[in-house]
Amino acid sequence: MSNSSAPLSRTERAALADLLEQLGPEQPTCCEGWTTRHLAAHLVARDRRPDAMPGLALGGPFAAWSRRVEARTRTGRDFGRLVQEVRSGPPAWAPTAWPALDRLLNTAEMVIHHEDVRRAQPGWSPRELAREVQDQLWSSLPFLARGRDASRPAGGFVVRRDDVPAGTPGAELRLREGEPLTTVVGAPLEVLLWVSGRREFARVEVTGG
Repeated sequence: MSNSSAPLSRTERAALADLLEQLGPEQPTCCEGWTTRHLAAHLVARDRRPDAMPGLALGGPFAAWSRRVEARTRTGRDFGRLVQEVRSGPPAWAPTAWPALDRLLNTAEMVIHHEDVRRAQPGWSPRELAREVQDQLWSSLPFLARGRDASRPAGGFVVRRDDVPAGTPGAELRLREGEPLTTVVGAPLEVLLWVSGRREFARVEVTGG
C-alpha cells in the first residue's frame, strides 16, 4: 500500500489484482470450491452487474440468478480481462463507485478477498498492517456483522481486539445480546475474517459459545 492517501478499498483492490495477475486463473482460494478465476469473476459481477447484487448480498431466491451471472462472467472473459476489470473497479455510473459507498461497501470486501487469495497459498504469513488500517477494519465490523448471522454462533457475541492496550475505549464490541456468550479475540483483520466465515484461516482466540 504505497499510496497512503488512497482509500483502503482501492489500495486493497490494486494489491488483490496484482496477486491475481501473478498467480493466474487456477490457484486455490479460501472460498470453498473457488479458484482465483471464480473469485475474480465474482468481483467483476459484483462491480458491474447491479442485477446480481440482491443475490450476492441477500442470497435466498435471488442467489440462483447471481450464480448464473457469475458463471457467464467467468466463462465469457479471459482471465486477463477479469483481472483488469477487478483492478479498475465499478464503472462511474455504479453507486458502489461513489466514494462514500465505496468505503462502506468495498473496504471489507477487498480486504477479505485479498486474504482469501493470500492465505490459500503455501507459506503465507499474516500481514503487519498499520494501526490506522486496523482501525478502519475494526470500524467496519458492526456493518459487516449485520448480514452475517449464519456465520456467527447462536447466543451473545462479543469481539475484542488485542492489538491495543487493555481498556482502550472501543476495543470491545458487543455484536449481539444473548446466552451463551461467545467471545472472539484477535487483531481487527483476524476478527473480520472470522466474522465473515473464514474461521479456519483466522488467527483468533474463541471462548464460550
